[in-house]
Amino acid sequence: MLLDSSRPEQVRPERSAPGSFHTTDSLPVPRRRSYWREALSQTFGGVDMTVPDEVYSGTIRTAPLGPLQAVTVDGDCLSALRTRRLVTQGSKDYVVVKLLDRGVARLEQDGREAVLGPGDIFVYDMARPLRLNLPQSFRTKSLVVPRDVLGLSESDMTHVTASPLGPDTPLGSLLSPFLAGLVDGAGTYSPRTSELMARNVVDMLGALAGEVLGRSNEDTPGGNRALLLRIQAFIDRHLADPDLTPQSIARAHRISLRYLHKLFESEDVTVGRWIQRRRLEECRRDLSRRASSSTIAAVAHRWGFTSAAHFSRAFRAAYGMAPREWRDTQGLLAS
Repeated sequence: MLLDSSRPEQVRPERSAPGSFHTTDSLPVPRRRSYWREALSQTFGGVDMTVPDEVYSGTIRTAPLGPLQAVTVDGDCLSALRTRRLVTQGSKDYVVVKLLDRGVARLEQDGREAVLGPGDIFVYDMARPLRLNLPQSFRTKSLVVPRDVLGLSESDMTHVTASPLGPDTPLGSLLSPFLAGLVDGAGTYSPRTSELMARNVVDMLGALAGEVLGRSNEDTPGGNRALLLRIQAFIDRHLADPDLTPQSIARAHRISLRYLHKLFESEDVTVGRWIQRRRLEECRRDLSRRASSSTIAAVAHRWGFTSAAHFSRAFRAAYGMAPREWRDTQGLLAS
């Protein structure tokens, strides 16, 4: 699912955003099938693709997430086969974590066959043969993970493939919306947040492995890390809310305040400090971009600070200068 460096001329990714965008919508009907096959081949690498004789609609969006790649595919139907010959010939060495957002699918790998429905999360390994069939209109949201960043043993990996996690399971109900939101937002996060998200996706795979292998959350730290990552994404979405507090976060996620603080122990920071740090980062970014259009107090208010004086003290403590000094410095750099 990683894009090859050489793209055929007819497949033109958008240049306005990170990643790429392919769609058949603007093409004449006779050209859509060849375009769609080529776009799929670029995205999926060494896979034999079968698509309908008449392709009505197909869209592929990719975006970076640190060292990972987020991919959303909308299409009519397709069948993908990765044979042992293609495995030995190909250079793609990664694992795909996929959410079936719409449609049905059948996956075969490692001697197992899984029938999948909307909301199912499943994993397949491009280092081994596989077959994936999507017989009707579908949408998938995927994270492509290089194998060299995985923390799973080869033995565990062979048990996780083609073993879906349904939305009716406790972990599936947690991870399905999280994975969808992560893929949708890829390419819009700051570099620091992208690296954090990517690092924790590896822990999410550990949680998936634990669920499939029957381990408890205590045996799989990835379960806690997946919840922590979801909470951090929740904080980012609600930074502008001045009422965002550890208490409101715990209530929103139906966990105790004590458990919430325990989750953040791994970050070496309290929940309150995490919220303040993220607000300060966004304020500093806005002060760089809006030097001539927003007052310092307006920027502070935009990101949830209720007191301009408190914001200025926190900003100076974090960055060693006052917000006005930072803004003036950025203005000078821009000129």
